[in-house]
Amino acid sequence: MDAGEMKPGEAAKSAKGSGGSEAAGDEAAAAGLEKVGDFGSNPGALSMYRYAPDGLPAKSPVVLVLHGCTQDAATYFEGAGWQQAADAGGFSVVAPQQEQANNVNKCFNWFQSGDVGREKGEALSVKQMVDRTVADLDADPSRVFITGLSAGGAMTASMLAAYPDVFKGGAVVAGLPHGCAASVAEAFTCMNPGVSKSAAEWGDLVREAAPDHSGARPAVSVWHGTGDTTVVPKNADESVKQWTDALGADQEADATEELQGGTTRSDYQNGDGAVVVRDYSVDGMPHGTPVKPDEGCGKAGEHFLDTICSTKHITADWGLGG
Repeated sequence: MDAGEMKPGEAAKSAKGSGGSEAAGDEAAAAGLEKVGDFGSNPGALSMYRYAPDGLPAKSPVVLVLHGCTQDAATYFEGAGWQQAADAGGFSVVAPQQEQANNVNKCFNWFQSGDVGREKGEALSVKQMVDRTVADLDADPSRVFITGLSAGGAMTASMLAAYPDVFKGGAVVAGLPHGCAASVAEAFTCMNPGVSKSAAEWGDLVREAAPDHSGARPAVSVWHGTGDTTVVPKNADESVKQWTDALGADQEADATEELQGGTTRSDYQNGDGAVVVRDYSVDGMPHGTPVKPDEGCGKAGEHFLDTICSTKHITADWGLGG
């Protein structure tokens, strides 16, 4: 079973484990990540890894990157090119890691309400990693961003919904709308063939995740390959519906542009003319994260697909380009 299959089924375990394996720690260290312990109560029993470029100044941004199923923090950090991006853009990277004691396929538990709600489970553990990094590095709490692949993308959507006061922007890669599933069976249906709701229904799920929030919400980009049979492209369409509604944009793109690798980018503006949702559709690409190794952007491999440098575009959208 691999990240492409993203099977949550036998995955979810009721008891939360603790800590990662020694081998996983070795891989993370080789990738340039350091393990950070004691970052809070950690109710989700996740592991925290972090990278800070040498000489990183105070008040620098923070980016969280969430791996896909069967992957780990180091695999995603390295495969998607986040160290190079951090060095060029001047920001730290936090890489949460799921453990097999929580989910046998190492998927973030995006389909369990106890792990995606505000102040609950894995979501709270990720939030505590942000708090620890802001304190340790004197980072800028107003410039915290999040992205993830597959199950990590679905968890990214839930983090953006549950903590709109924490994140300034997010990018959902081959993921799903927040609130699509609340059980294993529903998770499979969401992944393929997908679930349809109205834009308002999807938007309500976002608003209900942080009912007391009345301020600005983070801008969101959605990345998906049209050849994805694991998390079908319908999920990108439904995600766009969700986030345009939550962010005050309509369902018609205000601008469309053709990019590298058969990628079409569609922009959606709110009533003030700000682009709040970007939809990146990569023609024919299967399940995975788009990379471009010959441009110094990640490494091609399983679920790292040589098409376009998504990391470069994501950081540029966040104003973090090198």
